[in-house]
Amino acid sequence: MSRSFDIPDRSEARADPFTPVASPAPRAPGASVRPISLVNRTPEHGEVLKLVQRIFILPGPSAAPRIVAFSGIEPGDGCSWVCIHAAHELAEQAAGTVCLVDANLRSPAFHEHFRLENGSDFASSPRTLPPPGEFVRKLPGRNFSLIGVDGADLDIASALNPLRMKSFMAGLRRQFDYTLVDTPALSICNDAVLLGQVADGIVLVVGSNSTRRETARIAKEGLRAANVPVLGAVLNKRTFPIPERLYRRL
Repeated sequence: MSRSFDIPDRSEARADPFTPVASPAPRAPGASVRPISLVNRTPEHGEVLKLVQRIFILPGPSAAPRIVAFSGIEPGDGCSWVCIHAAHELAEQAAGTVCLVDANLRSPAFHEHFRLENGSDFASSPRTLPPPGEFVRKLPGRNFSLIGVDGADLDIASALNPLRMKSFMAGLRRQFDYTLVDTPALSICNDAVLLGQVADGIVLVVGSNSTRRETARIAKEGLRAANVPVLGAVLNKRTFPIPERLYRRL
């Protein structure tokens, strides 16, 4: 990973969680999430696995964060892709239960990507939320649970009310061992900061060929000012200098 994107200070990071990831090209709207093959992994899947191990597995169950927000620095950095695959890898590696939450209310993707039928939506529910279990969906063929939104007529300010979300996250903490939360890019709104404050910390997703160093620095300083721990950073969409089929053999 380029040293120019070592976003958190080493003193702030746990177990050197800085991992480069090269995700596939962005999916067209409505495209389904590419299934993960445990036999024929691509390099990007392997790097997501390393991220999961360094943040969640190596510290041990008593020290690992329980609720982690994922946010891109800028739109298009591939945060949703990283968050989805991190949930899969964590569910494979950890003994506990895993929940994936779509809290990118400005551009929700999971509802369509996982082809969910319309149902209860935590962001459209009343100000006082029922327990998280009311919104949890089990995904066929997946080993983690999902809480999604369909993006219709959302009152984002009410949905992300800090007291409301604090109570909701507390319920998730009681129900699941690990919760991964997908959030909007830091450069477009303050949602990721608000959600990071009720989580145990945040993982930043940085576009290798798009995110500017100054933009990343400003994002990090904003999180620090808001007392949001930065648990690690992912350099996403990195290009590999050798063909992928050869990279797999290294």
